[in-house]
Amino acid sequence: MTAERRPLDPLPTVWDPDSRVGDMLKGKRGLVVGIANADSIAYGCAVKLRAFGAELAVTYLNEKAERHVRPLAEQMQAAIIAPLDVQKPGELEAVFARIAEEWGRLDFVIHSIAFAPREDLHGRVVDCSAEGFAQAMHVSCWSFLRMAKLAEPLMTEGGVLVTMSYYGADKVVGNYNIMGPVKAALEASVRYLADELGEKGIRVFAVSPGPLKTRAASGIAQFDELVQMARQRAPQHRLVDIAEVGRVVAFLVGGASSGMTGDTIYVDAGLHNVA
Repeated sequence: MTAERRPLDPLPTVWDPDSRVGDMLKGKRGLVVGIANADSIAYGCAVKLRAFGAELAVTYLNEKAERHVRPLAEQMQAAIIAPLDVQKPGELEAVFARIAEEWGRLDFVIHSIAFAPREDLHGRVVDCSAEGFAQAMHVSCWSFLRMAKLAEPLMTEGGVLVTMSYYGADKVVGNYNIMGPVKAALEASVRYLADELGEKGIRVFAVSPGPLKTRAASGIAQFDELVQMARQRAPQHRLVDIAEVGRVVAFLVGGASSGMTGDTIYVDAGLHNVA
């Protein structure tokens, strides 16, 4: 079964300053981490952020991923395109050093990466290996903390940090397994970061989309059944798409959300409200 996808807004709004959707993010500069292809949640966020006027720095995982990501980044006129594997020492620091050198400041970070070894993801939580748990936490949670630390000195006029979570952080979802505890840690980290960085005007959010057909989601066992369940049970009886997630992220990055921080924002057609 294939998840429904609404088309993104016409791409000319991305690169043509005279036909942008709006300019609520004009002058904002931000880093988007996690684009793997045109189906990525991070890509939906990047398209919307750019369409609303933001200038972007975009990363790709490795040389294999670059051939998929670079054309998308260039289409969005990304000012910075750089490799980033958060498990490789020094790569994250290099990205922020380049941002500091070329921009001198940073307004937002979008963190949309997660990983768990297949054998640990498909097994029971109680059977998860120490190595698998540590790797899942490193990529999916600790990397967000590290990005926050590196972004802090660049957010001289405040800023916004956004990461991606899932309903399985709060309730048990079949086959989500070890990623449930990992995402729960991520959501708790959002609250603590919001408290620690609030006095500097840095706001922090987790966005929790419904199930989407992404490269990362393909690793979850019986994912098609999860998609079918979401479509049937959600009050809107449909799936959301990456453009809808991107619009919410653009709102959070923009000034209209200035009174909010530390929240997990659900974008799942109401699914999380259904028992």
